[in-house]
Amino acid sequence: MNTLLLLFLALPIATIILSIVLLKILKCPALVAATFFAIYLILTYAIFGSDFLIFAIIYTILSYITAIITRIICNIIERINRCSNLRMGENCKHNNDCCDNICNCTNSSNTIATTSNTTTNSNSNFPRAQFTVTTNQANPVLFLGNRNTTSGRQNCCSCRRR
Repeated sequence: MNTLLLLFLALPIATIILSIVLLKILKCPALVAATFFAIYLILTYAIFGSDFLIFAIIYTILSYITAIITRIICNIIERINRCSNLRMGENCKHNNDCCDNICNCTNSSNTIATTSNTTTNSNSNFPRAQFTVTTNQANPVLFLGNRNTTSGRQNCCSCRRR
């Protein structure tokens, strides 16, 4: 009875928790799974016997799946935090995953327009960008030019045509 609880309850839960911890340290799901396989392989032949090898493979797969899911969730949380920081007026730091929600674009054919800062802070780090939208083609093209080159980032805020 105690062996069944160990195999079906304690070891899977410990594998899930330790996979999350190791992923935060190692930052690679394959390394997490390889680490667990090595640990369970040692346990197979040192303590349990060769029948435990099937459980070792299953726990390794569980560890890899947990690490992948944890990595996806962490990436989603990071993207949400990055976009909320951009909406609050921080400088564009991460290649503009959501800058299209910040910019105010005017879409007319062959016009030159200027974006406006959406923050009320006059010391905002968003440079004003000059852009040209051409709609004479099948796929409209957006050309950006940054007028403020002293900030170190050029073409910081780009907009997608809606």
